[in-house]
Amino acid sequence: MQKRWNILSAEDAKLSALRQDLNIHPALLQILIQRNIDTYEKAKAFFNPDLSNLHSPWLMKDMGKAVDRILTAFNNREKILVFGDYDVDGTTAVACMYSFLKTVYEPSNIEYYIPHRYREGYGVSKAGIDHAHTMGATLIISLDCGIKSIDLVGYAKELGIDFVICDHHTPDAILPPAVAILNPKQADCNYPFKELCGCGVGFKLITALAEKLELSSSAPMEYLDLLATAIAADIVPMVGENRILVYHGLKKANEEPNYGIRALKELGGLQKELYINNLVFMIAPRVNAAGRMDDGSKAVQLFIAKHIDEARQYAAMLHSDNSDRKEADKNITDEALAIISGDTTMVSSKSTVVYQPHWHKGVVGIVASRLIDHYYRPTIVLTQSGEYIAGSARSVAGFNVYEAIHQCRDLLLGYGGHFYAAGMTLEPGKVEAFRARFEEVVSASITEDMLIPEINIDSVVTLSDLKQSFFNIIKRMEPFGPENMQPLFMVSGVTDSGYSKIVKDVHIRFSVKQGNILFNGIGFNLASKFHFLQNGEPVDIVFTLEENEWNNEKHLQLKVLDLRRHEA
Repeated sequence: MQKRWNILSAEDAKLSALRQDLNIHPALLQILIQRNIDTYEKAKAFFNPDLSNLHSPWLMKDMGKAVDRILTAFNNREKILVFGDYDVDGTTAVACMYSFLKTVYEPSNIEYYIPHRYREGYGVSKAGIDHAHTMGATLIISLDCGIKSIDLVGYAKELGIDFVICDHHTPDAILPPAVAILNPKQADCNYPFKELCGCGVGFKLITALAEKLELSSSAPMEYLDLLATAIAADIVPMVGENRILVYHGLKKANEEPNYGIRALKELGGLQKELYINNLVFMIAPRVNAAGRMDDGSKAVQLFIAKHIDEARQYAAMLHSDNSDRKEADKNITDEALAIISGDTTMVSSKSTVVYQPHWHKGVVGIVASRLIDHYYRPTIVLTQSGEYIAGSARSVAGFNVYEAIHQCRDLLLGYGGHFYAAGMTLEPGKVEAFRARFEEVVSASITEDMLIPEINIDSVVTLSDLKQSFFNIIKRMEPFGPENMQPLFMVSGVTDSGYSKIVKDVHIRFSVKQGNILFNGIGFNLASKFHFLQNGEPVDIVFTLEENEWNNEKHLQLKVLDLRRHEA
């Protein structure tokens, strides 16, 4: 697939000023400035993520109310239900809150509840509130959901059940009638960091409760590895508090992990140190698979396990769910690609809407993302869900898919989401009309540039720049994630050393030189561009710098993302 290369820059004045304070390579200075790290103080905080730089939980609106209501419940020996969403953020948040409350309150008075994805749907559910009522609970603490549940929180109130809501989704103008709402995105909340995930908001409540109960400041830190998993999985910006929490959460995951993390790490066959990528690509998919394929409460049971053997049993269940998820994901993706390629109108469209009644509802969002890898355009995958059709949408950079769906609302029974991802339901007879309207809306508003994926290159370097000292500073920029991605470099005019080759028909094993400097690397799924390397022609390559370990020896290598013919 053709890609647009966009080389980022930084102001010369800022570069000069920062160079006075930091004696590092200009390319690295440029990357720091692009990430708004343009003073010595900011750089010091960035390179030394310190728990002392976390904000006080009491800065969050309603924190006092939330803590007071929970302590009142303790004093009155009320029953409490901890309620959370079925994804990684929700299940880790519930595991943290439930485990913490059990250490400071009567365990028999606390239960947790994860709604079933297909029977109850996303967020606070009537079934969950009815369960709370049946068990005699008078307080529900909701995590990663609740901010939009106006009617249901009202229903709970009629039953004599109070709500403390911990959420991070954007609130509407009208808020639920909860006793306390913890959400830094509230317009009148002065909490300085707005990008916490749901588990992060719950962690702040745990921190405030620990302070009020005069516990050790280390008590909330028991949950940092679960919180790091939630932050990594929920794709929130890896800056500010999130970066500090993940940095220390990874340390905990490697030194003294939650039994659930340890069991999943064992199942994944990882014997070395756990990095952010392992949380995103190994731990999170298995946790998510429980809710996608069966019951998300299994993930909570994994994380609250008291013994490693118990954790291993639940980890095996999640591993099995994930295997089923991968098989469904692959089969549906293959079917969808066959449908598109067999229809000339669909191939040439500006959007993709595919539907088959037998596709598994739990993976349609993942499949939409996979289809974008092949046909880079706004994509919706639909399937049968009971009497109706339900689906998930994913978008491309710069295109608001939620707004496009909003313009088709007269054809829908319901919809929700945000800029890059959304969900919808419609009647079976409306699929073709919806497909046509969505294509019409997308065609009218998307630009040709948006239909070509863009690679944002942080800096242009030479192969001679890529020394161990250079890489060591990149390592200190971890953990990477949105708004602090692994730096992407471009090197211009390299040539094949004669040893580059195609591997397994689809990848390229690179061996390139620039002057007398030679570097090896790997480029996944780039075999179709191998011809650029042939005949000794110079090429430009875009890559991340990595360390490869082989036979207990480490050496730097390039992970190539794209290449093109060099034009002098």
